[in-house]
Amino acid sequence: MGLGLTICHSIIKNHGGAIAVKSQEASGTTVTIYLPTIIAEQKKLAPESDHPNTRPSIVHLPSSIPKVLVMDDEKMILDIAGQILRRFGYTVEFSTNGDEAVDMYKKAVTSGDPFDAVILDLTIRNGMGGRKTLEKLIKIDTHVKGIVSSGYSDDPVITNFKAYGFRAALAKPYNMQQLRETMEKILRDEE
Repeated sequence: MGLGLTICHSIIKNHGGAIAVKSQEASGTTVTIYLPTIIAEQKKLAPESDHPNTRPSIVHLPSSIPKVLVMDDEKMILDIAGQILRRFGYTVEFSTNGDEAVDMYKKAVTSGDPFDAVILDLTIRNGMGGRKTLEKLIKIDTHVKGIVSSGYSDDPVITNFKAYGFRAALAKPYNMQQLRETMEKILRDEE
């Protein structure tokens, strides 16, 4: 009813999926959602048996899955960024402010399981934003791979991100392709 199903359809379609609705009076409604899966290394798949109807199973998963910290004060942005990043094979953790992001980053470095990249919202209501957060992260790890994100595309930190220590900038709202390309670029970047 209303816009709910239309919004669901749009989100699912934007993620490469499909939705089917089947309704019968007095029997109820069945909603089926089809979403694509990602297999990190398809060539490492092997069938469980020689039976033609047997699905392949994963024999080996990559040992190094990139880990990303996303900081934003808007839950919707965190949810969407998390869905996109997971879809492309990343492990994702979230923070709603700069102090929390710095603590999480420090713990990850200390534990020996550091973040490969951070996406930092430039402006955090009632908290430390991306610019100051990156300054603190650089003191922990001079090689931190920071991406600044903002809806204010004319802000000097967005237009001249390298001068502030960031490796890339994402203007909101960004789409799946923009996020994927940005992540791939900075993770390939050896400095």
